[in-house]
Amino acid sequence: MSRGSLLLVDDDRHVLDSMAGWLREQGYEVTAAATYQQALEELDAQPPELLLADVRLQDGDGFDLLAHSRRKYPGVPVILITGYGTVETGVEAIRAGAFDLLTKPLIDQELELSIERALSQRKVLEENKHLKDQLDLRYGMENVVGHDRRMQRIFDMIDSVADTKATILITGESGTGKSMIARAIHRRSGRRDRAFVEVACGALPESLLESELFGHVAGAFTGAVSEKIGKFKQADGGTIFLDEISTASPSMQVKMLRVLQEFEFEQVGGTKTFHVDTRVVLATNENLAQAVAAGRFRQDLYYRVNVINIELPPLRERITDIPLLALHFLHEVREDANKDVTGFSDEAMAVLQHYSWPGNVRELQNVVERAVLLGKGPIITVADFPDHLLAGASIQTPSATGQTLKEALAGPERQIILGVLRANNWNRNVTAESLGINRTTLYKKMKRLGLEEPADTSAAGF
Repeated sequence: MSRGSLLLVDDDRHVLDSMAGWLREQGYEVTAAATYQQALEELDAQPPELLLADVRLQDGDGFDLLAHSRRKYPGVPVILITGYGTVETGVEAIRAGAFDLLTKPLIDQELELSIERALSQRKVLEENKHLKDQLDLRYGMENVVGHDRRMQRIFDMIDSVADTKATILITGESGTGKSMIARAIHRRSGRRDRAFVEVACGALPESLLESELFGHVAGAFTGAVSEKIGKFKQADGGTIFLDEISTASPSMQVKMLRVLQEFEFEQVGGTKTFHVDTRVVLATNENLAQAVAAGRFRQDLYYRVNVINIELPPLRERITDIPLLALHFLHEVREDANKDVTGFSDEAMAVLQHYSWPGNVRELQNVVERAVLLGKGPIITVADFPDHLLAGASIQTPSATGQTLKEALAGPERQIILGVLRANNWNRNVTAESLGINRTTLYKKMKRLGLEEPADTSAAGF
């Protein structure tokens, strides 16, 4: 098994052949190039895991090759080799982005150690990128599920404003996913590699909130035995997310206004002014305009925070997204819990879509997690749901006449499917996708429920 692929560049044919042969004996896959031009061709044809290049070449310069590699293949570490090593050359090489500079004549152990270190660093960087990609999947837009038109408009808005510094206010009922949207904004911005700092303003009393946001100096108050760096400073260069901003006291609102205007503040008990480059995203489940009218929220602060407003709809207003969200959460829990659960029964999905969801997406996530963990079979059924879900579904329960649960659910199921069909202009492909079922299942349901396409509808899509 190869220890790694190397591109070796040296215009001394004897040195090139000798070094290439020795490296192959050590288990490396080596491509040799005797000229600058040949090196460019080999590099562009198949980027190696590591580039080793002599500084002085007859038709070019190793530093130029380094610059080309860094520009086009930043993940490929470069080791430069020179017969005229000086401290100045070494500093220049490192500043230019070289991993190392080795001096001829090369010592075998030194060369091998440098190669191993370079390849090891490359592996660590690749692993870090993989972890970052996983974070992007978990907290980025890929984790914000929805085909609803209102959600699609929100996605478009996020794409438009994510990479700006504009203050963003996210509004919506509790559980609609405001924190997830805030993280998605951060992940899609140029600040994604810096800190994302979340502060639940409503969970802290005023005295602690000020210290939490701005920090304090030693001796600022009883118990302040040492200096504390505040959240705004921690988020410098990144994003700070202030949840439940409507709970801030009048005096805290004054301090917040200054931070949002000037991006400067002083620690509690301190006199030094700190300047930060922090993107601010805020959230509230309260109508701030009404809070302003009632005198509970400063009007000038309201105008400052309401630059870009993203209003998240409650789950009950986006029932077509419920199957998508339910399956999304099912897959997450199934993977974490190592449970072999594949989906929902028709009756179970009908109940999910007919429930009012006062706790919104968060409540749906909890219900699905509970059903996966406590369920016994491969399919989640109505029996796996908590009693309050069925009680709150506002559907007619089976009567003493012998009506089955399936029969009782037929009415709501018909209403749901009919509503989605109409919303999609009777396009069955889109409707099936929105409901989280295949086209054949949709066709069978339509036939069973007596749903026929109107004669004047042209785009059935089936």
